[in-house]
Amino acid sequence: MDQATSDIEERITGRLQRLAMLRGWSAQTAQSYRSDLLHASAFFQANQTTLMQADQAAVLHYLASLRRDGLKESTIQRRRSALSTWFTYLQDQGQREDHPARHLPRLRKSRPLPKLMGEQDVEALLNAPDIHTTTGLRDRTMLEVLYATGLRVSELVHLRLSDMDMGAGLVRVIGKGDKERLVPFGEEATRWLQEWMAMRPTEPATPFLFAGRKGAAMTRQNFWLRIKQYALQAGIKPLPSPHTLRHAFATHLLNHGADLRAVQMLLGHAHVTTTEIYTHVTRVRLHDVVNHSHPLGQAVK
Repeated sequence: MDQATSDIEERITGRLQRLAMLRGWSAQTAQSYRSDLLHASAFFQANQTTLMQADQAAVLHYLASLRRDGLKESTIQRRRSALSTWFTYLQDQGQREDHPARHLPRLRKSRPLPKLMGEQDVEALLNAPDIHTTTGLRDRTMLEVLYATGLRVSELVHLRLSDMDMGAGLVRVIGKGDKERLVPFGEEATRWLQEWMAMRPTEPATPFLFAGRKGAAMTRQNFWLRIKQYALQAGIKPLPSPHTLRHAFATHLLNHGADLRAVQMLLGHAHVTTTEIYTHVTRVRLHDVVNHSHPLGQAVK
């Protein structure tokens, strides 16, 4: 280790010790900042500057290198935060007038792709409840409505009888931000809804379409446990998440040629960019089809 590197390590360690005392950091937090700042310092030194003198262009260059290296967004954000804390401290101590890590472009978080559930798995899940029991019929109907409409589970469990227009085949949904939307449901969901309404207990009296115990709205967590139970029963792996049928609804619609804007409206997304993640899912699916089914795709596996 050369003298310059040793000096900067001592500076970082000393300043972080002081910051840790001032801000009440844990030893782990201080160690994480130290590790991140030493990493940045090594990069700056290799690019003809130092952690004390780096300007905004150097900081941007460093962050871009982290992205090129394939680091997770959370790691990049943490290292950016460490730099910001460092330069704020230098400013407060009168050792710098500028703050090169401030007013940088915001990092755009990559969104994980939804778990993809094939149409055969969806069918297996729908067929899992025992429809000869009241609870099983209720659960089958809930699954059918979920897959037919793309509702959020929280929206489904709070549906009221008054929200249903069986004649028009529409359900009124109050979504995020108390925004109302009308969502159509098809013939299959209509058939199951009619069966459920004919068998639905009238006691205790409740306004909810799919009530839980004592007529209260079923909790989201309770319904998720039931989905998990049916998925295990049907042998579906990986186990679906609470939103898996919503994801399947959107993906399968797009796979069968639905318009992106129409899917956006059905899902209740405020921005089409949120819905566009499903177009990426369908592209991934198309790549898988080619790789597994096309002769050239098989050749390069």
